[in-house]
Amino acid sequence: MTTSSDWVTSVLPVFIKGAVDVEQRGDALVPHRLPAWARDYYSDPGLAMAESHPAGVRLALRTSANWLELDIRATRYGYVGVPQRPPGQFDLCINGQCLVQAVPSSATQISFDMQSGQTHQQAGGISTLRFTGLPKGDKTIEIWLPYYETMELFQLRSDAELHKVADANRPTWVHYGSSISQGSNAASASGIWPAQVAMHANLNLVNLGFSGSALLDPFVARVIAQTKADLISLKLGINLVNSDVMRARALGPAVLGFLDAIRDRQPDTPLLVISPLYCAIHETTPGPGAFDLQALAQGKVRFQATGNPQDSAAGKLTLQSIRTQLAGLVRERMKADSHLFYLDGCQLYGPGDHERWPLPDALHPGPEAHELIGQRFVEHALGGDWGEGVTAKGHCGSLR
Repeated sequence: MTTSSDWVTSVLPVFIKGAVDVEQRGDALVPHRLPAWARDYYSDPGLAMAESHPAGVRLALRTSANWLELDIRATRYGYVGVPQRPPGQFDLCINGQCLVQAVPSSATQISFDMQSGQTHQQAGGISTLRFTGLPKGDKTIEIWLPYYETMELFQLRSDAELHKVADANRPTWVHYGSSISQGSNAASASGIWPAQVAMHANLNLVNLGFSGSALLDPFVARVIAQTKADLISLKLGINLVNSDVMRARALGPAVLGFLDAIRDRQPDTPLLVISPLYCAIHETTPGPGAFDLQALAQGKVRFQATGNPQDSAAGKLTLQSIRTQLAGLVRERMKADSHLFYLDGCQLYGPGDHERWPLPDALHPGPEAHELIGQRFVEHALGGDWGEGVTAKGHCGSLR
């Protein structure tokens, strides 16, 4: 219970790390992963929903408090007839060690009916999250926000004063990718693989992983270019296949144009292009991807590829064809760009890993695989062997 001696403050923008923009909404702050101009530039509902999810966003503060309270209002999204995800967990971490988790007691529920096109909403209230039993003495705390819920942040309370944390000596890593980078199927907010990397390597993460929306949109390249970074990584491919938005002829110019837009503003920032992770349903079968209706009938979420493998010869994209094309594009561009690198995504998660840790829904890695991908990224990307993944074939298994 709050007393007159407790420290009470609104959540301040200086406490919010990893957001590209912070919206003032009444008494609350809402973190966004795209700036306002980009949110207005192309109003796609899927991208709008994904960017509002604060994947990789956290509250960072320094304090000697023994407990903290945070008032929030969560908005959760789902589809009629599709099992709901578990409520998002907030992780309180100190020096990369996550000590306390909390789940909101209430949330606004928004459900989309894919058949009728209607949207159903059930309003939820403000929840108070309490983090207790914190280590004694001065410490730097990060509270990681859930990766699949929109968050309104209201008030912080504690038994000691809260101070902002400077990031002057912490390199900024801007990462772009799909729902796998956003965190789908990870155990909690800090369990997503980019968060695992950031905590291990002490990086200031800006996570631009957008569920279903890593589609090489030029305005997103502008956002990346305008975000001051010490390291940029682009994980490309899976959404180009499962959304079936382009053919092989369009892929090359789209990738090169995306790189050019970044290089116009950040010509010397180390830039790593990562090809798709292994995903059996799309390795040789084009999209579009879709829910597996038989699995849904049994109350399970599972995905399938609905394309015809024979159509890949006519230019429909598969993961294997994308790896081949990306490897060639990046290898050629590396001749003139000494700060550009390539990594075969199968070095992060390949066929052998799939046998041991299969994708639970046939599309997204589970908690163990998120941890594995994070460890592999630290090893292959931050370990200094960038560029060695460029191969002639550029598909899973070619590096063995």
